Amino acid sequence: MPKYAASSAAISLPDGMDLAVTVDTLVCGVHFPTDTPPFDIGHKALAVNLSDLAAMGAKPDWAALSLTLPEMDRSWISEFHRGMEVLAERHGLRFLGDIGIGPLTITMQLYGQAPRGQALRRDGARSRDLIFVTGTLGDAGLALAERFSTRKSHLSMEHQAFVDRRLARPTPRVEEGMRLRGIATAAIDISDGIAADLSHLANASGLGAVVEVERLPLSDALRELPDRALAWRLALSSGDDYELCFTAPPGRCATLMKAARRFSCPIARIGHMVEHPGVRILDRTGEVFSPGEGYQHFNVHVEASSPLTRKDAHHDRVEVTDSIRRDAIHRVSVSESFASPGS
Repeated sequence: MPKYAASSAAISLPDGMDLAVTVDTLVCGVHFPTDTPPFDIGHKALAVNLSDLAAMGAKPDWAALSLTLPEMDRSWISEFHRGMEVLAERHGLRFLGDIGIGPLTITMQLYGQAPRGQALRRDGARSRDLIFVTGTLGDAGLALAERFSTRKSHLSMEHQAFVDRRLARPTPRVEEGMRLRGIATAAIDISDGIAADLSHLANASGLGAVVEVERLPLSDALRELPDRALAWRLALSSGDDYELCFTAPPGRCATLMKAARRFSCPIARIGHMVEHPGVRILDRTGEVFSPGEGYQHFNVHVEASSPLTRKDAHHDRVEVTDSIRRDAIHRVSVSESFASPGS
């Protein structure tokens, strides 16, 4: 299991390095279902924080963990630690930690480093920069939809296992983030859905974005869905992907493609940055495609019979802003198209 130094430490950085810091809290029943295995909770708690460092192009160094449990269950704690172990060893993380009694809550703070002035930021995109994403989008959202919707898409066993794994044990793109230093002008990790997270990046950069919906990278599992528009809505609006979205100028494409040969996943160009604010999502005809709302974290009060969606309103332009409410249930626009292909 991860080796804990203590509950406090002094950290020094080598000359010429900047400190990158991220913190996240996961609450049982809000960020993961109550019946989630402790191994998966441990993996995800570390993965989501590593994903934040990946979006900064930082090399992970230290992790500080505060864990509260309803009771001191050594078997649960052991499995939780095992879930973190592979990621921790892969990235050479050292741990500080403390465990207390209370509602199941995990707060983790990660510290990393990047060469001075080279950390990736959200506010560096420029007009006409191209927009890229790593991996595939919408898989975790499909897993949640399959779990909580009364209407099933009847995925194959292989594809169901794939999307379940993507939800429970996401892969933070740490190495990819480090290789993007000096190439990407801005970056963000995709936790709330590409439509919402791209809007954060665009707003920070004082720009807007255009996304071509048919360029969105879909896994074979999403391509298996009978309704392609549903797959696109999942890719756009569901969360928990923990892929990277980043921008780069056209003149750096050759350098990017060379760097991408060493990535553990493919990358896809999905659009470009524009001067006009807002995120516009277009279909192949140039018409606006409405993605619905960004990801709302899992809520324990969702009943299996409850609808997970609302009907998308038709807008002249899709504006995805930072004001998306986080106290609502998860919405992934699954609607009745699971049962009615092409509806």
